[in-house]
Amino acid sequence: MGLPLLSLIVFTPAAGAVVLLLFRSEDAVRWTALAITVLDLALCIAMLAGFDQSTHQMQFTEIHPWVPTLGITYALGIDGISALFVFMTALLGWICVLASWVAINSKVKEFMVSLLVMQALMLGVFCALDLFLFYVCWEAMLIPMYLIIGVWGGDGRVYAAFKFFLYTLAGSLLFLIGVIVLYFHGGRTFDILALTGQDLPFWVQSWLFFAFLIAFAVKVPMVPVHTWLPDAHVQAPTAGSIILAGVLLKMGAYGFLRFSLPMLPEASVYYSTLMLALSALAIVYGGLLALAQDDLKKLVAYSSISHMGFVTLGVFALNLRGLEGGILQMFNHGITTGALFLLVGLIYERTHTRNIPDYGGLMKVAPVYTAFLALFTLSSMALPGTNSFVGELLVLSGGFAANLAAGAAAVVGALLSAAYLLGMFRRVALGPASIGARFKIRDVNAREMAAILPLAVFVLWVGLYPKPFLNIIDVSVKHLLAQVLTKGSGQ
Repeated sequence: MGLPLLSLIVFTPAAGAVVLLLFRSEDAVRWTALAITVLDLALCIAMLAGFDQSTHQMQFTEIHPWVPTLGITYALGIDGISALFVFMTALLGWICVLASWVAINSKVKEFMVSLLVMQALMLGVFCALDLFLFYVCWEAMLIPMYLIIGVWGGDGRVYAAFKFFLYTLAGSLLFLIGVIVLYFHGGRTFDILALTGQDLPFWVQSWLFFAFLIAFAVKVPMVPVHTWLPDAHVQAPTAGSIILAGVLLKMGAYGFLRFSLPMLPEASVYYSTLMLALSALAIVYGGLLALAQDDLKKLVAYSSISHMGFVTLGVFALNLRGLEGGILQMFNHGITTGALFLLVGLIYERTHTRNIPDYGGLMKVAPVYTAFLALFTLSSMALPGTNSFVGELLVLSGGFAANLAAGAAAVVGALLSAAYLLGMFRRVALGPASIGARFKIRDVNAREMAAILPLAVFVLWVGLYPKPFLNIIDVSVKHLLAQVLTKGSGQ
């Protein structure tokens, strides 16, 4: 149609944030924010409908001069890898608005503006083809997320927001230094595709690999730079937790896919064993931490550390099954863990407690809610027929092929996942209906059902018929893997 589709996708939420400033009615703010996020999702669906799955080339590209003297351009484009995450970001956007409908009852306009600005910046990260533009969006995301946690979070929100900000800012500064080094060693350009074609000396690649590793590891997060995550999740409002789990944690893994692997192939191959070891550590350590939790939200938060360990394990297995499994698991984790945080938020609105021992017999008083909790719990533990099973199976297959010890550690992590998730479900949903004596519980309403149902659909769709999702990423993943293995064999 000749429309700048990616610019529309990126700037629709930002324009919507400006429009919201004109409203005074909180109801008008909520409905307008919902309409904007639904429109953005419709644009993303149109983008997927026109996406050519037969090529690895960037599509829907837009390139305009921005700061010509420094070689900075406004450049957008997507391939099979980024297309999936652009869609996921838009999908979770309107669900976050629905999740905040009642939970956020003060400074509603400011919250919705922060949410929409956050969505625009996240979409900018996934669409950027200019390294400077990528960094601007990457860094600017800190501000609305800091506000969402620090203003609308729980009692410890200020501490959690500062901790989140300091950790991610430290990682971002290393990333900035890496960007500057890459600019001067890569021909004084910020063009991501041009930088991908550069053959940098191994010592430069090694330095950049570790600078990027720390920056991306904080975002994933990987052990030992993970300690900001539980505090941020526990204190964040429900929408903030959904964004953190569904999108922000993917930024680190996406950085490995977009920068570390294609730009630093020799270093990526050389240090892949280290990355597999760190991934295995995160899988097991995160599982053990989750097993020890009595706070429902902390349990889901620590499970994210373990599940994102599967993602990095698949990425640095450096084989087709592992890489495709890692990318698909990024999408799956956004759906499943986002849904779990949504459900935790809904029950917290009713009880104002996240303490697992306070629950019991939820199935008897809220059967529909419990059915969804069971579905997403089974998905999180990768039961066959759910989305996570497909991704985890591919990751385990690729992991064992790359490193037997890392694959074995991943199996231990999968067993731990079953232990803490089934234990949580038994304590919360089964047994005597003690929850009815403590709290007045009602089942999910129509608004909550509208937020939950799309996530449930994707759990079953990917679990039973993953081919459309694998087809989107397949050609791009094969091209990326060929780049890494061809150039990486030089060291």
